Amino acid sequence: MVFISWNVNGLRACMKKGFIDFYQGTAPDFLCLQETKMERGQADVPLGEGIHEFWNSAEKKGYSGTAVFTPHAPIDAAYGMDMDVHDHEGRLITLEYEKFYLVCCYTPNAQDGLKRIDYRMEWEDDLRDYLMSLDKTKPVIYCGDLNVAHEEIDLKNPKTNRGNAGFSDQEREKLTALLASGFTDTFRYLYPDKEGAYSWWSYRFNARKNNAGWRIDYFIVSDRLKDKILRAEILSNIEGSDHCPVLLELDI
Repeated sequence: MVFISWNVNGLRACMKKGFIDFYQGTAPDFLCLQETKMERGQADVPLGEGIHEFWNSAEKKGYSGTAVFTPHAPIDAAYGMDMDVHDHEGRLITLEYEKFYLVCCYTPNAQDGLKRIDYRMEWEDDLRDYLMSLDKTKPVIYCGDLNVAHEEIDLKNPKTNRGNAGFSDQEREKLTALLASGFTDTFRYLYPDKEGAYSWWSYRFNARKNNAGWRIDYFIVSDRLKDKILRAEILSNIEGSDHCPVLLELDI
């Protein structure tokens, strides 16, 4: 099965930049989107026949939001963590299947000056508990824009960004804690030493042209799925957003 995750930074804008051609050309089993910035029905998204759509939109218009498109009907779908403090920004969709849970996530940004770091820490702890509770039942495939570069290898300029949002010690430690709880970063599992592999670039300073980026988009799976990993790729040639899609293929 092929899974793709992409922060589209506004789906309506991304559709003007080749989104539908990308979707139809790749035809993944699952396409997980973050930062859709829209509600279902606000624009025509011509995905083709037989595609199930799952949307979780923020209460604030034009902000945040997630979606999953798939031809595979799930057993169940859930939106958010069933926690009021976290469930107003459309950041989480969980689909249950016979052999796994798929969790699409858009992690809150800690913001400039780490203004939202306390909430981010609360989110991380509750999200880890949520994923571990799912993992007790069946394996988890967790993906999305997690808004953190885990190690120095995961961004172009680690020294000058140390302590900034997305590369603070606190955020990095929370991802370390998640992985230590029984989960595997699929890309680093296959490519532990690969440098220059990024999924987000600032729109400023010709960052993408110079590949001055960050790897903040992930597929993370339950440890017992790691021997099922066939491919883990960063599709850096795909434009349409300040993020590029990331891909995971599992023998599942």
